[in-house]
Amino acid sequence: MSLEILTERIRTVVGTDNEMNAKVKFATDEGPVFIDTTQVPNLVTNEDNDAECTLEISTKNALKMLDGDLNPMTAFMMGKLKVKGDMGVAMKIAQVFGKQ
Repeated sequence: MSLEILTERIRTVVGTDNEMNAKVKFATDEGPVFIDTTQVPNLVTNEDNDAECTLEISTKNALKMLDGDLNPMTAFMMGKLKVKGDMGVAMKIAQVFGKQ
């Protein structure tokens, strides 16, 4: 249930067209959330597709980040968030989520 909520929240934040122009995956304990902003409309699914950057985080902590209750840098420093792949893409997704 939490994965569905997370997917919908991310879909809302990403919208149909944004400037990120990347493929990102949240690898959570409940399953993946794949974001493709290289196409319009942007795609947000639970498919386990290849991405330029994968963010490993629990669903609970991902929702906390979206709510503003967990700072992404703090989560990273505490090991609650692990980044694999292109760090520049990770910074772009942080900017997109910071605008909400």
